[in-house]
Amino acid sequence: QVQLVESGGGLVQAGGSLRLSCAASGSIISINAMGWYRQAPGKQRELVATITKDGITKHADSVRGRFTVSGDNAKNTAYLQMNSLKPEDTAVYYCYADVRTGPLSSHRPYWGQGTQVTVSS
Repeated sequence: QVQLVESGGGLVQAGGSLRLSCAASGSIISINAMGWYRQAPGKQRELVATITKDGITKHADSVRGRFTVSGDNAKNTAYLQMNSLKPEDTAVYYCYADVRTGPLSSHRPYWGQGTQVTVSS
């Protein structure tokens, strides 16, 4: 079974920085991609950033230039460096990983438990 453990959330003032980590463990054959979605109360979940195993990254328009996703394939870990945080970044951030768990299986998504990011004005 695959587990994703997220860390790094917290309370920060506007303009500050946080670094989120997401570590995958368990019955992993390969990970095709990892990334983060976020969801604020009363809002739809939205994609924040993704990174493939080859290091190709994508960032949502709302965070581009402020957030940077990176990864360490050897550690099955992804990171989200968040700079110049704004109150509108306040949300629960959910890590995901597209994981293959066996030789006859296809990749499927797994989700972390979520970590709260709160940005005060």
